[in-house]
Amino acid sequence: MSDKTRSIHGEWSSRFAFILAATGSAVGLGNIWKFPYITGQNGGGAFVMVYLACVAAIGVPIMIAEIMLGRRGRQSPINTMQRLSAEAGADPRWHYLGWLGMIAGFLILAYYSVIAGWAMAYIFKAFFGGFFGTDAGEVKAMFDGLMASPLQQLFWHTLFMFITMQVVMRGVQGGLEKAVRFLMPALFVILMILVAYAMSSGAYERGIDFLFSPDFSKIDADAVLTAMGHAFFTLSLGMGAIMVYGSYLPGHVSIAKTTFFIAGADTIVALLAGIAIFPLVFANNLEAAAGPGLIFQTLPLAFGHMGGGWLFGVLFFVLLFFAALTSSISLIEPTVAWLVENKNIERRRSCIWSGSACWALGVAVVFSFNIWSGHKWFDKNLFELLDYLTANLMLPIGGLCIALFAGWTMRQADTEQELEMPAQGFQVWQVLIKYVAPASVFLVFLHVLGVL
Repeated sequence: MSDKTRSIHGEWSSRFAFILAATGSAVGLGNIWKFPYITGQNGGGAFVMVYLACVAAIGVPIMIAEIMLGRRGRQSPINTMQRLSAEAGADPRWHYLGWLGMIAGFLILAYYSVIAGWAMAYIFKAFFGGFFGTDAGEVKAMFDGLMASPLQQLFWHTLFMFITMQVVMRGVQGGLEKAVRFLMPALFVILMILVAYAMSSGAYERGIDFLFSPDFSKIDADAVLTAMGHAFFTLSLGMGAIMVYGSYLPGHVSIAKTTFFIAGADTIVALLAGIAIFPLVFANNLEAAAGPGLIFQTLPLAFGHMGGGWLFGVLFFVLLFFAALTSSISLIEPTVAWLVENKNIERRRSCIWSGSACWALGVAVVFSFNIWSGHKWFDKNLFELLDYLTANLMLPIGGLCIALFAGWTMRQADTEQELEMPAQGFQVWQVLIKYVAPASVFLVFLHVLGVL
């Protein structure tokens, strides 16, 4: 086990603190913004069943592997991979896996912060009655107005990055842990309030039926690959966040048991988000397959026409903000940890430098929606390009490499020592990490490249 070495950055105070932090990293806009709309686009219940199977067979084994690598290395992802490849007598170029994750997390935060800024803006729009009595055209004009305004977006993006870096600056126990100890319970409470409200919407049964009654005639190969990809991305795998969080995990904690808790909590949040959203969509005769606009253009219309819509609109966008914040602090942590370890910079300065650089790239993302909207690369603006590069290319490659390194490159004695799983459970994990997970992620990768 890894008690013989400790991270210079500190450790989580308990297994529960790590579960909250890693669940916070996994729970983000993907659960509350993306999961409901891709479920709506892919037919509901059958898609959910495929998604759950993919979480179990692909997401959980890779998360176990990534936490294991982090805890054994006890450093930032780059230095961890350098250390572990040397320990295994493997090619030193495996350290590029650490670089890939760190850069992916940095790039994701640059545009993630902008979307989180939209959620913050909508908290105030809801609070001041901006949704009340609106029609579809007015709600669309509201969103279009935000997109067209670089100053509005810059303000919210800057505020969100400032809050993120203030948390990260305070370190593992003083910042990350304190934040998630408040944010994660608050997120669950708000989500349960919204679910309770959805039960009284008049369309609760229809929403539940849509979400949990499978009709496999609506599932095609594309839907399966979408579910597989989302199961992988929603757990924050391949971006260095889970690896660096794993490096702060005390050595006596069971990685496998902890991973099941994290994956379970992450999946429950996604399902609860669907339970809260779809009854509201159906009660207001809105379109379940509305796509990415479901949150920012469809739900405000519902909030504007229902009893208590003011309160529940505010609660919903606070929920979205909390989910974004718990993810954002994990996305920048690998970069901060690497600067502290390699450049002899104390944590505060490391946060200022990395946060400022990420903020600057986010400014360019903001401009890609308005004053630079005519600039395209591969027919995509900067926001679309960063999203495509990270979610569709960098993360699948990172996940594939984690599976290959843990399954084929590390010595089996080292993985057995770190995981301490019962023999039968370890054998199942080995089959999944060596064969099932790499093959599945490779299929997703071929799909996004248009080969499949």
